[in-house]
This record gives sequence, structure tokens and C-alpha cells, in this order.
Amino acid sequence: MIYVGTCSWKYSSWEGLVYNVQSGEDMLSQYAKRYRTVEVDQWFWSLGRQSYGLPDPAVVLAYDQATDEEFRFTIKCPNALTLPFAYGSTQEANPWFLDAEVFYRFMERLGPLVRKTGLFMFQFAYLNRSVVTKRYDFEQKLQHFIRMLPDNLAYAVEIRNPQWLDATWFDFLQLNNIAPVLVSGYWMDGLEETLKLLLNTSIPKLCIRLHGDDRSGIEQKTGRRWDKLVKNKDGELDSIAPYLVELAKQGRIVYINVNNHYEGSAPLTIEKLTQYLTGVYE
Repeated sequence: MIYVGTCSWKYSSWEGLVYNVQSGEDMLSQYAKRYRTVEVDQWFWSLGRQSYGLPDPAVVLAYDQATDEEFRFTIKCPNALTLPFAYGSTQEANPWFLDAEVFYRFMERLGPLVRKTGLFMFQFAYLNRSVVTKRYDFEQKLQHFIRMLPDNLAYAVEIRNPQWLDATWFDFLQLNNIAPVLVSGYWMDGLEETLKLLLNTSIPKLCIRLHGDDRSGIEQKTGRRWDKLVKNKDGELDSIAPYLVELAKQGRIVYINVNNHYEGSAPLTIEKLTQYLTGVYE
């Protein structure tokens, strides 16, 4: 019930860790033989000045052909849906904010990948008073939006307001059949206490994004070569592993998406995390 994978996969520096350039296979085909899931964010950056972007059907087809029926994508939906302001503005409203029609167009372009998508993730930046005056107002807008979407798909929401991640928020998610996306990094609180709250719910799915909190700093250390660890997050990995295993034992589906920026190399972090999870199971 635990799917562990990376945030994106197009890194030539994973040669020897994930890829063999001599194989002749494309990166995703090789990746899918090693991991069961991956986060896709290339369609997130969609909002433009006059319109928004949608997936290229040829790219979608290639991703489908590179993965088997058991593989699962967690897809970040277009930020045209989740940015409250228009492109480059802090005042002009985004006309496509939480617009169900945009999601339907997005889903249509995904075609064969829809059946392989474990979660459609909606990522919101920090929501301050210039965006929503009250948390309740945001919840009402989100609820209205989600209820307009197909009820046979799985949706997840990431917010970056740490003070909102309380029992009331999880009650709201449970009521609306929304999975939480919990982030390590971006000034969010530690994952351990939040996972404790989740154990008291019956939310069936969740996503953990091990992202990291100093993007520019770690890029300087690695030179954007992602084949070694330059940070040590063993303390967090050790602390969250028992909760992730317990959630899985309860029948929850847990997606864990690991970013290179977390420790310096997502594949190497996954090796460590797998050891922690296995140790708990044993």
C-alpha cells in the first residue's frame, strides 16, 4: 500500500543509479522497472498571460507506452487552477482559478494516463489575506470545485499554510473525499505530528512530498548533479517511517514522492527510506 517514487525522472546524473545509457531504452521505461510511481509536474506550469497550456497528446502517449498497467502517476494539475491571481499580477484575478472546465480539458488531453493516475494533485501556494480573508471561504470554493469533478477519480490538495493542518482541515478533506498532500520543506511544520492526526481519520489516501527547504543552496552544493547525498535527513525519515507503515497497515494508500532537493539524490534517499520502512515492518 506504499508507493515510493521520485519527483520527475529526467536526470542524466542518475546514470548508474537508475539508468543504463547502453540499454537503448528511454528514461521512463527504465525508471518504471525500478519504481512503481512518479510525480509529474511538467503540466503544472500552465498559466500564461492570455491562456493556459495543456499536455501534448504525443507526450502523453509516450508516457503510457513506457509504463505498465500497475504503474501509478501522481500528477500536479495546472497552476491555472490553483493560482488566485492572473499571470504576473498580485491584484488581477485569475479567470481560471478553480474552474472545473479547465480540469475537464486537462483530463481529456491526458487520455490513456487517466487510468494510471493515482492522484490528481492541486497545489496551492501560501494563502494570505490578500487571497482569502477566511479559511472557511477557501474551503467553500474548493468544495464547490471538487464536487463538479468526476467522482471516479482521486483528488489531493496541498496547502502551504501550516497552521491550517489541523483536525478541522482533515475533517474537511475526509468529508469531500480529498487526499492530503503533506510537504517536508517550504517552511512547513514537521511531518510527524501531522501524521499522528491522520491516524485518527479514515482518509483512504495521502501523499508525502519529501521536497527539501533550501533549493538554491543544495543546487550550489551539488552543481545540479544528483548522484550523491549532501544533506542528512535520517532523523525525519526515521521518525515518519512508523506512521507511514501504520497507515498502510490500516489499508491506506500512501504515495511518497522524493525530490532531489531533499538530500541531494532522490534515488539514494529512497534507498534509505526503504530500509527504514522495512525495519518497521520487521
